[in-house]
Amino acid sequence: MWRRLRTSPTVRTVLGRGMASYLRLVWRTQRVVMEPANLYELADAQLPMILTFWHGQHFLTPFLVRPYHRARVMISRSADADVNAIAAEALGIGAVRGSGAQGRDFRTKGGFNATLEMIRHLAEGTNVAMTADVPKISRVAGLGVVTIAKHSGRPIYPVAIATSRRIVARSWDKSAIHLPFGRAAVVAGDGVVVSADAGPEELEAARREVQRQLDLVTARAEELVGRPAAGPRPVAREDAPPAEPLNG
Repeated sequence: MWRRLRTSPTVRTVLGRGMASYLRLVWRTQRVVMEPANLYELADAQLPMILTFWHGQHFLTPFLVRPYHRARVMISRSADADVNAIAAEALGIGAVRGSGAQGRDFRTKGGFNATLEMIRHLAEGTNVAMTADVPKISRVAGLGVVTIAKHSGRPIYPVAIATSRRIVARSWDKSAIHLPFGRAAVVAGDGVVVSADAGPEELEAARREVQRQLDLVTARAEELVGRPAAGPRPVAREDAPPAEPLNG
């Protein structure tokens, strides 16, 4: 029964719009703190940019977009992800369908075309957003985001959003189901720039730096909402060139 319902365009539309309405309620009832405090002032000087975040921690990121921002987000082509795409579009964020699959799956899952489309949107002045994780491997950054940065010339900014009231799903990415009437923290990293002539070693260094910054901002966001960090915060810094820091 559910398998039949989940393939229905009408059901997916209802679920997607319902998700968008619920997320609006969650965001509007949060007491939000941002770090750095002047995040928008600093970020607006560097648009368009590539926003990246861990999978499962992305549901509230559409609310970081201001009315004058243009933005697109990469979302998988899977049927289940249709609901996420509908929700994103209901919140004013256009969807680019594809995923960062590895190897032969990169083309069959739309990764190649989605990468080209993201680069094109950046060239046209539109911000893009995507999860950083290797598909089905939580909290391990892949090369997708740094490849887009290399070919677009635009900076990557890792960001994390944590809420004080949430349920953690039993999924591979431990998705956070945010609850209303709590506190939220938005924390942005210093950013990473990838040179146009970056070779494999530089791309790998940039990938590690994206992962390092995501780990740091995630731990800091958790701290700001009163939740102890899950483990030691990384301190080693890789040799990827930083972007203009958002912390001033």
